[in-house]
Amino acid sequence: MNDIVQLLIGGIAQGMIYSLIAFGYNITFSTSRMFNFSNGAFLMLGGVVGFILYMTFKIPFFAMLGGVILVGICAGFIMYKTSIEPSLKSQSGIGWILATLAFGIILKNLVEVTWGTDDKKFDSPFGASTLHFGSVGVYPQEILIISVSLLIVFGVEFFKRYTILGKAIVAVSEDKNTASLMGINQRFVILFSFLLASVIACVAGVLVAPITLVSATMGSVLGVKAYIVSIIGGLESGFGVLVGGLILGISENMTARYISTGYRDVPGFLILILILLFLPKGIFGKKVIKKV
Repeated sequence: MNDIVQLLIGGIAQGMIYSLIAFGYNITFSTSRMFNFSNGAFLMLGGVVGFILYMTFKIPFFAMLGGVILVGICAGFIMYKTSIEPSLKSQSGIGWILATLAFGIILKNLVEVTWGTDDKKFDSPFGASTLHFGSVGVYPQEILIISVSLLIVFGVEFFKRYTILGKAIVAVSEDKNTASLMGINQRFVILFSFLLASVIACVAGVLVAPITLVSATMGSVLGVKAYIVSIIGGLESGFGVLVGGLILGISENMTARYISTGYRDVPGFLILILILLFLPKGIFGKKVIKKV
């Protein structure tokens, strides 16, 4: 029983990371009907910048987190100006996909050239000791991941429901033309959604870094799994993203423990195939996907 509880906690923490990245997909898709395929690269950027500030320059954790957020905003703005805005003007879906993919690859290669390709250990600000609740041990970093992830997801949902800018995002996601007639600046809303998604991905990189290792490739697999999560839960459902992340994270942990670590990635792809066959809009999806 304790073993199962331990696996559940680890799976929930891992699933929350998937959910955070997938939430970035959710935000950008809802306003633009397109995927940002560079989200994994932004996660990597957050981990690398966090490592440099926290481990190399010994900047306090929360000050480092502020620096990571600032870098995420700047990098997101550069991506928007170089990759998204030209695609919006040309209304090219294929151009959008290729542009975001290219930006992610360029970002990854830039980090490899300037920072290196080695995996580096990121120390948790709360140490490596486990907290014991009875016979169950929990890493403080896992608690931090779960807490911050829930805070971000529910905070963004609150923002979308109860603020003017958040309601503008919802209006654009429902109907761009009607939103424009109401005086809402589509381009600004899309820009804001991409900046928000970039920041969330960078923060996710800082959260996951102490559990994994920091490297230029750390966002590649996580980005793919977050894509799976967004499809499972539903592209425009914040709650669905959470559920999808939990399903994938827990199933991976259970598979690795009771079958084999070599089959850890299998459940996600099996679930994805079943969802596409029987619930193509996702578990909580409401709209038909027209563009990917």
